[in-house]
Amino acid sequence: MNDLTAGKPQPSEQTLLTHPDFELGQYIPFVYHFHMLADEARMGAFQKAIAATVRSHHVVLELGGGTGVLSYFSAQSAARVICVERNPELVQAARRFLSVNTNGARVQVVQADAFDYLPPCPVDVVICEMLHVGMLREKQLQMIQSFKARYLAQFGLPLPRFIPEAYFQAVQPVQQSFDFHGYVAPGPCFQDPATPQPRTRELGAPVLYHAGSYEDVIALDCSWTGQLVMAQAGHFNALRIITKSVLAVLVQEQRTIDWTNQYLVVPLVQPTEVAPNELVTVGFRYQAGDPIAALQPRLIRP
Repeated sequence: MNDLTAGKPQPSEQTLLTHPDFELGQYIPFVYHFHMLADEARMGAFQKAIAATVRSHHVVLELGGGTGVLSYFSAQSAARVICVERNPELVQAARRFLSVNTNGARVQVVQADAFDYLPPCPVDVVICEMLHVGMLREKQLQMIQSFKARYLAQFGLPLPRFIPEAYFQAVQPVQQSFDFHGYVAPGPCFQDPATPQPRTRELGAPVLYHAGSYEDVIALDCSWTGQLVMAQAGHFNALRIITKSVLAVLVQEQRTIDWTNQYLVVPLVQPTEVAPNELVTVGFRYQAGDPIAALQPRLIRP
């Protein structure tokens, strides 16, 4: 505590973590959206999925539209697009950007909380990209669950088609270097799935721990306890979290359009040495939307 804060009540860590300004799913800084716009894997996958799903007679609803780019993709085919965004700065930006892009006039940008908003009529497709690796921080699962309950109460069946349609989450045992120029700092770190990771040594294959379809009942509990098979010897000190979203299922073509979020590497609370073919039991508990700090993987001893 310094002189400026002496004598003043200090907010607790939990208060800071739950303050709206710290909720990534509610308030992503405007400049960060340009990192997402520059993400070729993300943009390309969503563009293909939307083009394969949206038809000329469709009404599309986007929840949490950000800069409006996914609504723009939809407007190239849809009859009408409603883009809902809470942040006034992003609302203004989306309106400005859409006004200078082809078919942007088909998009109505609505400033509202997507957790409360219902469209004035039934819609054919709902797009929601509040995705974070591990389903942490952002409120993707809660958003879709809340929307479905309110939509069914207002309009009944059928539900619209969702983009993404489903998700899969896996864990992989790794040996991770947390040494940064001699400074050892074991902490969560992100990785680009398409880039080699010289700091990471894979000790075993990924194992599925959580999955779901957005049209079905959504499980918010992402907790897991299970066994990992070690393919090689090493210092097992971290888990790699892998989240893949199925953006569109193309039944007639017998394929899917997928997008894998950035990997998240989380240090184990108790690292251990492992041998080839050894079975190691690991457990963690968290709910979708929890802060990254809630994911604390531990070894489960016999």
